[in-house]
Amino acid sequence: MTEPAARNRREFPDRPWVGIGVVAFRGDSVLLVRRGRPPRLGEWSLPGGAQRLGEAAEQAARRELREETGIEVGPLRLLAVVDAITPGDDPARPRFHYTIIDYAAAWVAGEPRPGDDVTEAAWTTPADLPRHGLSPEALRVIEEARRLPGFPV
Repeated sequence: MTEPAARNRREFPDRPWVGIGVVAFRGDSVLLVRRGRPPRLGEWSLPGGAQRLGEAAEQAARRELREETGIEVGPLRLLAVVDAITPGDDPARPRFHYTIIDYAAAWVAGEPRPGDDVTEAAWTTPADLPRHGLSPEALRVIEEARRLPGFPV
C-alpha cells in the first residue's frame, strides 16, 4: 500500500466508485494510457477516471480524456458497464471497487500527451495491443467497440 487507507477515500471504500472510460479511435488505432496511481499503477489501460459529484457521465468522460491525454473526441456512444473489483485481505471488504461506464468515440483533435494521473499516452494498433498487457475486460470492451456500426473510424 503506497498511501494510508485513511488518506485515500477510494481504497477500502464503503461503496463502489463510478468510473468512466473511453475507447477512443483514430483509424483502427485505440488510445491507451499507462496508469500513474493505484489501482493498476504502471499498467496500461483505457483512459478514464472517477466521475465527480454533480457531473454527468458524458461530461466526466470528456474531462478525463482531456486531463489524461489532451485529446478531444466526437459524439460518445455508450458501450459497456464493467465491474472492476480488487480484492482485499478480507473477502467482504475489497481494496478497490469501481463500476466503470465505458464509451466509444472517434478522435477529432489533439495529440496524446500524458497528463493528470498517467505517465504515458499512445495510439496503439490492433497488432500492438498484446504487448500492453491489458486486462481481459479492457480487451473485450475494445473488441465490442470495434463491432459498433461506424467504428473504428
